[in-house]
Amino acid sequence: MKIFVTGGAGYIGSHVIKELGREGHDLLVFDNLSTGHEWAVLYGKLITGDLSDKLLLNEVMKEFRPEAVIHFAASIQVEESVREPMLYYKNNINNTLNLLEAMRAAEVKNFLYSSSAAVYGIPVKVPVDETVELRPINPYGTTKEVGESILRDMSVAHDFHYIALRYFNVAGADVQGRIGQAYSKPTHLITRALKCAKGEAKKLSIYGTDYPTTDGTCVRDYIHIDDIASAHVQALAYLMDTGESDVMNCGYGHGFSVRDVVSAVKKVTAINFPVEEAERRAGDPPVIVADSGKLKAKTGWEPRHNDLEFIIRTAWEWELNSVRKIKVLSSKARTVIRNGH
Repeated sequence: MKIFVTGGAGYIGSHVIKELGREGHDLLVFDNLSTGHEWAVLYGKLITGDLSDKLLLNEVMKEFRPEAVIHFAASIQVEESVREPMLYYKNNINNTLNLLEAMRAAEVKNFLYSSSAAVYGIPVKVPVDETVELRPINPYGTTKEVGESILRDMSVAHDFHYIALRYFNVAGADVQGRIGQAYSKPTHLITRALKCAKGEAKKLSIYGTDYPTTDGTCVRDYIHIDDIASAHVQALAYLMDTGESDVMNCGYGHGFSVRDVVSAVKKVTAINFPVEEAERRAGDPPVIVADSGKLKAKTGWEPRHNDLEFIIRTAWEWELNSVRKIKVLSSKARTVIRNGH
């Protein structure tokens, strides 16, 4: 199948590209490389471009003529979205509209959307399922809710089919150690903790210790990146087979507190790094855990790596070997098309 993937050089996108490439799909990645990396694209071709460039986007879409589009390109940091909401509305909504317009012009009808548990805000029940009212508490979550609304309206008005996958907390690295998280300024808890274990950061800050949870810290549903990737592959197969539009949660159904994660990182790495308590960050809900029953029932998805220490271990192995891995991947010949209108 011909698949157009935005943000496919980023953390989640590159792992999904890895899974789709292994299945033999014809992949075209469109990424501005603001947070992604050329070396992370293990399959397909990469076009360096931005979704704000309508001319380039339309040209590429019409030339490639994909059967489906997977949309990862977005700004994703909750705290930043509170500080810079306009950036998030421009990138996550305006650029998504540009992509959807290019799809309509090229008569592409199938869309897989990278959504988020942030659409739920502070849910009235945990685990949270897809029937719960959406009440985002930060601009990032709001942009994802608006994105889902646009897709729902398009599916009613046009011959257009989509699945929105609402991720919970994605972590870990490729089980084979080829790719992993490589943000210049990581915000994810597990990565920040591992940077402390490596000595690349002086201490780990725990943001908020007075939440209404067992130990006062936030509780999250951590899911391994390869399980997220397999969920995309199976959700896309379901969409292409049935043509049914839907939204589906993607998580494990149980949560760990910040203190739980810190303890697990120290156990896996055998390093006792400094930890400090800090004030809450704006936009963080106390508890968010997934009910992924719909995803499992409709697509047959079953997680393979539902183990916090395993998740941390794959991320730790990537951290320890990432410099060498990146050099190897960067040295390999790749088919990269550069554009700059």
